[in-house]
Amino acid sequence: MLGVLKLLSLRVLRASGGFEFLARSAWRRQRLLILCYHGISLDEEHAWRPDLYMRPEHLHRRLETLRRRRCSVLPLDEAVRRLYQGSLPPSSVVLTFDDGCYDFYRRAFPILKAYNFPATVYQTTYYCAHRLPVFHLMCSYMLWKARGQVIRLDSILDSNQAFELATEAGRERLVAELVALADRQQLSAEQRDALAAALAEKLGVDYQQLLSARILQLMTAEEIREIAAQGVSFQLHTHRHRTPRHADLFCKEIRDNRSWLEPTTGAPAFHFCYPSGHHESIFLPWLRQEQVISASTCEPGLASPQSNPLLLPRFVDTSSQPDIVFDSWLTGVAGWLPRRRPRQKSINAAGAVVSTPR
Repeated sequence: MLGVLKLLSLRVLRASGGFEFLARSAWRRQRLLILCYHGISLDEEHAWRPDLYMRPEHLHRRLETLRRRRCSVLPLDEAVRRLYQGSLPPSSVVLTFDDGCYDFYRRAFPILKAYNFPATVYQTTYYCAHRLPVFHLMCSYMLWKARGQVIRLDSILDSNQAFELATEAGRERLVAELVALADRQQLSAEQRDALAAALAEKLGVDYQQLLSARILQLMTAEEIREIAAQGVSFQLHTHRHRTPRHADLFCKEIRDNRSWLEPTTGAPAFHFCYPSGHHESIFLPWLRQEQVISASTCEPGLASPQSNPLLLPRFVDTSSQPDIVFDSWLTGVAGWLPRRRPRQKSINAAGAVVSTPR
């Protein structure tokens, strides 16, 4: 009911000129909208995880809306600087993409280039050195492709337990078992890939086709270097997509991430994005220690000069977001509407976005 009332309110506001009024207001000019995207489908990823992936044509439509709205699409570094200087241009927007998978290179970048829009990729780097898919995500994707089956993996898990793949819960349970096995045996990236290949054989999924298509693989150093030279900014997202709650381990993630990125791109990396949006107050002094200038969350909102630069809000745009909701964020209308208190988002072992009460 709340969603229906919200959509009705947005339609009334747009029809009455409220969107246009706020888009041109001094209030909106003092605020920065940071948009968050994850993946643009190479295959069926948008059907598997619509909260993480969208079709290329959906991204086209979003960027066309930015152009039609005459939004000022800024590079992240410039936008953050001008936010705190109080010199933002009208309808300021930043485009960010998390993780840095190959689909950004293959799908998103050509679309961004066609619109001449700058973008920032928050790049995790461990898998950049491996032309292999991210293990837990690939397992989840293959189980989704084989949904409907009931399987036993006694040769892999040393258990005769049956796993029901018709439900997301059943698939997630199996992914958790596979991740636990790989962690327990301290498998390398190559050994995890062999385990994923064995799973694919059991499921009847063409693993070589998925590998050839670069599904759920990160960009390589060569690909990153190529598009960094064309203006894409690559910033910090930790080396292994994790945020340990120990200062030394947390800082090592930042340093390993930076020491890989900066020689590859030839540009400094001083902006950060919390993996899976997970942030805690203990992280802030550690980020300052590592000379991080800004850090983006997944908490919805528009950044203002009063925003903590290490807790910048972002609007996570997904396939399920109605066009009018997206437009309400561009104009600033969404910033005025009442919202439930944000929930902390994280990604579980199967790669699904989940929310937990705060």
